[in-house]
Amino acid sequence: MSRIAAKFAELTAQGKSAFVSFVMAGDPDYDTALELVRGLPAAGVDIIELGMPFTDPMADGPAIQLAGQRALASGMTMAKTLQFVRDFRAGDNVTPIVLMGYYNPIYSMGVDAFLEAAVAAGVDGLIVVDLPPEEDAELCIPAAKVGIDFIRLTTPTTDDARLPKVMQNTSGFIYYVSINGITGAAEANAAAVAPEVARIRAAGDLPVCVGFGIKTPETAMAIASVADGSVVGSAIVERIGAGQPTAEILSFVGSLADGTHRAARA
Repeated sequence: MSRIAAKFAELTAQGKSAFVSFVMAGDPDYDTALELVRGLPAAGVDIIELGMPFTDPMADGPAIQLAGQRALASGMTMAKTLQFVRDFRAGDNVTPIVLMGYYNPIYSMGVDAFLEAAVAAGVDGLIVVDLPPEEDAELCIPAAKVGIDFIRLTTPTTDDARLPKVMQNTSGFIYYVSINGITGAAEANAAAVAPEVARIRAAGDLPVCVGFGIKTPETAMAIASVADGSVVGSAIVERIGAGQPTAEILSFVGSLADGTHRAARA
């Protein structure tokens, strides 16, 4: 059983939804970011999404764009991102790590070389936002062959005709984007999200986690009550960008995790 599947099985047995946090690898610098990421599991994070810095993050809002710029300015590369995972794994061989970003840095490294290094580093999943199902042969299928989950995004515009195609070859979990537009642009609404989560669940057997627009413990709780997990990125990254101490950021993350875990699941 993969780390991702094991984590969802554990949480389901406890009657809890997953709390998933996003941070950019190397933001604001390697050592500070590694200290923060190492502290996330103790703060209640169940799955860590780690951003792969890229110069043209078209789906991201200002907060995550700036995070990527800070990471790149500090010298982050794909090789260093994979080393970052290895360094995390030296002290934690349990928490699932999902790399999230764009195909270009992976393509530049070479798919085979990337997947070999990712497996060796301890990567569990990939979210590559600019690779649609029609391009599964590029990365999705090769990743599955080496045991790395390929996690797909669905959105409010993914209709019933498109959904089966999106679910094809997807594993780990489904990431439902709760709003149209870029990250950090609006607040998620549980009442609007609930029927969409139910529709996606009916189309397959994977957990559905909801991201975009979750900024407070209250919203995290509301979303977690109708989904299998809540995902928070921009609200955390904004605090990193503001230069908050790691301990304060982890305290905020802990409040989000607590809200998610206290939700009464539908």
